[in-house]
Amino acid sequence: MRPIKGKTTKGGCSTLLSRAPFSSNMVKKRDLSAAEKSEIVQCLGRGKKTDISWKLKRDHRTIKRFVADSENRRVCADKGTLRKISARSMHLIKRAAAKIPIHSSKQIFEAAGGSGVPRTSRCRVLQSLATVHKPSIRPPLTNAHKQKRLHWAEKYMTNFQTVLFTDECRATLNGPDGLSRGWLVDGHPVPTRLRHQQGSGGVMFWAGIMGRELVGPFRVPEGVKMTSAKYVEFLTDHFLPWYRRKNYAFSNKIIFMHDNAPSHAAKNTSASMAAMGIKGEKVIVWPPSSPDLNPIENLWSILKQKIYEGGRQFTSKQQLWEAILTSCKQIQAETVQKLTSSMDARLVKLLSNKGVLC
Repeated sequence: MRPIKGKTTKGGCSTLLSRAPFSSNMVKKRDLSAAEKSEIVQCLGRGKKTDISWKLKRDHRTIKRFVADSENRRVCADKGTLRKISARSMHLIKRAAAKIPIHSSKQIFEAAGGSGVPRTSRCRVLQSLATVHKPSIRPPLTNAHKQKRLHWAEKYMTNFQTVLFTDECRATLNGPDGLSRGWLVDGHPVPTRLRHQQGSGGVMFWAGIMGRELVGPFRVPEGVKMTSAKYVEFLTDHFLPWYRRKNYAFSNKIIFMHDNAPSHAAKNTSASMAAMGIKGEKVIVWPPSSPDLNPIENLWSILKQKIYEGGRQFTSKQQLWEAILTSCKQIQAETVQKLTSSMDARLVKLLSNKGVLC
């Protein structure tokens, strides 16, 4: 027997459901199960608005009632506001967040004995107590490292405006390491990012800062492994011409700084630099495991923000190198001055914190 079509209802459920003859299999009073509700939603989603009651063997009025209730579902009166939470629960959550910092909301709530709380509720509670941060990064310092850093700070508490801070840096085609996140308007397509196969490739370059001046950048040739011999050759080709253009008074007061990379600390490098006139007190003996003391590391952060501004990526190394040169020209002398002037505060903090900066 074919089902008899039901009349049109005010809620628009008319054509959804077919009215079938009632039988013992079509139970009217029993509530719909979760599986039956899911089946109704799927049928409506596929555009099948007829024969639902016949398919489920349920009374058509039960199905109509479910659809009408779904369409006229009451909006929660306190939507958008934080539901009341006891003071003790807040205390336990705050204590757990303090004991295990930089953990997920789920881990914090479980530590506070609040498992099973939805993520949205967890985050809304934590927003009133804390903010999201990344762990601060510092080198793995032993007690011996800290002592050497303290001795270094006491020895070089001097005028750092005469120090040339140098280092190498690498920039990649795909962009800086780490997750790239940001807000996106609803309905707009998600932008894509390039991902080169077998690594993205990049450009290695060398630069220095002194007072208000940015020296370089100078590009390291492609495929060159920076051994002591190559490092000396690089300084001879790029640093030495800049150094010899300065007057005698400048050359007499400059102090050269580079870290303890093998190519920098090699005896051949020291002998070659001595032949250039940079030796003895004109070279800073850098403490081990101390990249955080070098202000040029902050310059790299500023530079990469400019290079990759707006999520920019590059398709060739030459294009990337041109962006590096352009970004370096945009760095103001005041920015460089601020970095080199920060050394006094760094040393004071290093001494007061007994060998650490953070």
